Amino acid sequence: MAVSPARLCLLLGLSAATLSACSTGATRPELPPAGYVAKKDVPGDEYIIGPLDQLNIFVWRNPDLSAKVQVRPDGRITTPLVNDMPAVGKTPAMLADDMKKALSEYISNPIVSVIVENFAGTYSQQVRIVGATEKPASIPYRANMTLLDAMIAVGGLNQFAAGNKAKLVRTDRETGKQREYALQINDLLRRGDSRANVRLEPGDVIIIPESMF
Repeated sequence: MAVSPARLCLLLGLSAATLSACSTGATRPELPPAGYVAKKDVPGDEYIIGPLDQLNIFVWRNPDLSAKVQVRPDGRITTPLVNDMPAVGKTPAMLADDMKKALSEYISNPIVSVIVENFAGTYSQQVRIVGATEKPASIPYRANMTLLDAMIAVGGLNQFAAGNKAKLVRTDRETGKQREYALQINDLLRRGDSRANVRLEPGDVIIIPESMF
């Protein structure tokens, strides 16, 4: 039986749509827009010390016991009288308390403060951007960070990027489950669409594929 040209075009169109749906998989949900500037800045979660952070350990009235140190890759620090103190995973206040207990063996009632001077953070507090960007990187999360901030930090998209096919992978801290969200980075960077700017969270991973053409 002959098929009319109009019916043939319709069948071809439906087949193409079906193949496209199969290749892209299920539609990812989108995050609500954040705008270019936060309406109200709010503090983030309390900072957790990570490997390679630069710390200033200050012991009041004991300059010989004070020190500026970098957290080693194994997550520990060494200061005068205190060897291999675990630092990663603690807040500055927690580390100060542990330092105080350790120094109490040598001096009476030490007063210790810990200041983080250069931040790297744990992986759970970093935002990682990989794929078709000018310089893939892990960047420390900061309060009120948005997708635009992250893209500026890595120099934007490269010439091969399929920015509107990017995705954000976010892990739920309570359940440990990962969820993927659709991103429209082309619309944000090349069209100035503020609706494509979304708020980020510590631990987010942004994956940017390359265009097929």
